[in-house]
Amino acid sequence: MERGMLDYDFIWDEEPGGNVDHIAEHDLTPEDVIYAFHHVERYTTSRSSGLPALIGETPEGDLMFVAYTEIDVTTVYVRTAYRI
Repeated sequence: MERGMLDYDFIWDEEPGGNVDHIAEHDLTPEDVIYAFHHVERYTTSRSSGLPALIGETPEGDLMFVAYTEIDVTTVYVRTAYRI
C-alpha cells in the first residue's frame, strides 16, 4: 500500500498558538491538511527543520507543503502547512 493511501490519525492542538492556529495563519484548515495527506505529490524533508514533509494537493488543486512529526506509524502532529 502506498503511504499516501494510509489512514492517519492527526493530533490537532486547538489551544492558542497550537498547530490549528499556526496553519490558520496560512489560510488552511485541518481538513485541507488531511486532504493533502491523501493526495501526495511527493515526500521530502524540511530544509529548515529536518522534519519529514510532503507536498500534496489542496481541495482546490493548489500544492501545499506540510512538515510534521511522526508520533508512530499512523499518527502525525502537523508542525506547519502552507501553499506553495
